Amino acid sequence: MDTFKAFKISEVEKRIQAGFVDCTLDDLDSGDVVVRVAYSDVNYKDALAATGKGRILLRPECIGGIDFSGTVVLSTDARFAKGDAVLATGYDLGVKHHGGYAAYARVPADWLVKIPQGMALWEAMAFGTAGFTAGLGIVRMEANGLKPENGPVIVSGATGGVGSIAIDSLARLGYQVVALTGKAAETDYLMRLGAKEVKLRSDLDLAKIKPLDRAMWAGAVDSLGGDVLAWMASTMKIGGTIASIGLAASHTLNTTVMPFILRGVSLLGIDSVNCPMPVRQEVWRRLATDMHPAHLKELARTIPFDDLPGAFDDFIAARIRGRVVVDLNP
Repeated sequence: MDTFKAFKISEVEKRIQAGFVDCTLDDLDSGDVVVRVAYSDVNYKDALAATGKGRILLRPECIGGIDFSGTVVLSTDARFAKGDAVLATGYDLGVKHHGGYAAYARVPADWLVKIPQGMALWEAMAFGTAGFTAGLGIVRMEANGLKPENGPVIVSGATGGVGSIAIDSLARLGYQVVALTGKAAETDYLMRLGAKEVKLRSDLDLAKIKPLDRAMWAGAVDSLGGDVLAWMASTMKIGGTIASIGLAASHTLNTTVMPFILRGVSLLGIDSVNCPMPVRQEVWRRLATDMHPAHLKELARTIPFDDLPGAFDDFIAARIRGRVVVDLNP
């Protein structure tokens, strides 16, 4: 078969090297289904892997890209047929199994989701891992009792991919959303997505976090970890629920048990990589229907495959707003 372009990440003498290479189907890892990739995306995890800023790679070399959407061209599994529109996020993609930064991907059938009715291939990657994680967090919080009438929901890392989609989806569901950001210049953007209020992290006194502070939030979606998550816990309402999604600020959490035993606060860990398939399919169904953001086209931009390397440094330097879709169509 003719060669096709792929973006490969390699570890050479404990240093990460990344760039475009030519591949054939024979170079891909084993799997039940071959997909012609239409779109991938860029997540913070992708940027960490490609730049070596995080210990992400789990093999000496790997085609990057933890997400992709496309069309089945070959399948040995009865669940998928040629022409099916599919997506894949998480699992070992892009870190231990060749991922979505290539014209073709071959993966186990158990990793694939048929794209829900009404969702386009581009939209699937405008969501990607970030959107799926935001959706999974909302579904888990609602299962834990969160409702719009319970009170406001605060979202940290608000201008990032998870934060932007969480704000838009929560607003679509009728929640009063408060965006927490370090970027005052993005206030108008966050309000357009549906935030009723924008709070600046610089206004918080994170050096003096009380075990219990004024109760303000019925729910919280946190992408930062560290002191912000500790502050959120201390300011939750009785019965409030927090979706812990990321650690962009810190992996540590210095708090007390008081919010959890005196206010009944729940801290939910959101694992989008190993999420069971039935839950995964339900989250994607809802992202295509009642949780579909009203401003998805505004919060996502598309870059050609050739421009992929330039996006990674922008993620590491926190210069990205919303989502970046990668177009692999020739």
